[in-house]
Amino acid sequence: MDSLTVKSFAKINLSLDVLGTLENGYHEVKMVMQTVSLYDIVELTKQEDGISLSCSLKFLPTGRENLAYRAAEAFFAETGIEGGVKIFLKKHIPVGAGLAGGSSNAAAVLTGLNRLYEAGLSTRRLCEIGTALGADVPYCIIGGTRLAEGIGEKLSPLPPLPACHIVLVKPSFSISTKWVYDNIDACPDIVHPPTDNLIEALKEGDLYKMCENMGNVLEDVSIAHYPVLTRVKEDLVALGAIASQMSGSGPTVFGIFDDEEKARNAKEVLWKKYKTAYVCRGVNSFNRRR
Repeated sequence: MDSLTVKSFAKINLSLDVLGTLENGYHEVKMVMQTVSLYDIVELTKQEDGISLSCSLKFLPTGRENLAYRAAEAFFAETGIEGGVKIFLKKHIPVGAGLAGGSSNAAAVLTGLNRLYEAGLSTRRLCEIGTALGADVPYCIIGGTRLAEGIGEKLSPLPPLPACHIVLVKPSFSISTKWVYDNIDACPDIVHPPTDNLIEALKEGDLYKMCENMGNVLEDVSIAHYPVLTRVKEDLVALGAIASQMSGSGPTVFGIFDDEEKARNAKEVLWKKYKTAYVCRGVNSFNRRR
């Protein structure tokens, strides 16, 4: 096999709590993560040596600044395989959106190269390599519905997201994850989301109880500087969402719908208003094959 094409899925945070700051400067988190059906395409082609990367979005870096490139470096350093890869990223996940697009691309490169070169690395080892690249990379390797703890690398399986439709809306700006985490400690009176109640709702398969217990403490930072995010949340609820919330550090906001027609109508209305909107679903049966 000389080439391989894999899917690189986006994620949302059903719950995101920051518990404190660790000695190494990272933040300790407790999150419920969910893979969604919006994905990039990652094309991997063997070459004699070296790494080359290109992308459908011309403004994205194609060298070591790109996490997918560094993932390929890490794979070859780990395995000692004499060879190279040509990577092409066909982007659909918005950039700088709180949907883990870069981390997902890195995860797809690691898992894809493991198959392309038949390296035999275990999922656990891939996740260990991914942790050195970014806190979300291990989750993006495994996917599905997961509790993420530590800095995000400690992953526990959860019951799947109940059937629903998810509308993603990204305003026309991006937000730096580092900037949000740098500012969260200065926020007074943080209200921590009831993550354990949300987990219980997942165990019960209760979509409505789950929606009642969603929360994201990073909204305190992002919304204070970008109040339009509140309007996006309100727009989603007005159009029929059971609940709406920012994903990750933002600015993407998602709404959970129990009715497909309402979800598709909301997507059309909000696409006209904010220019970037999608309808998707939760992905729990994780298959990257194109």
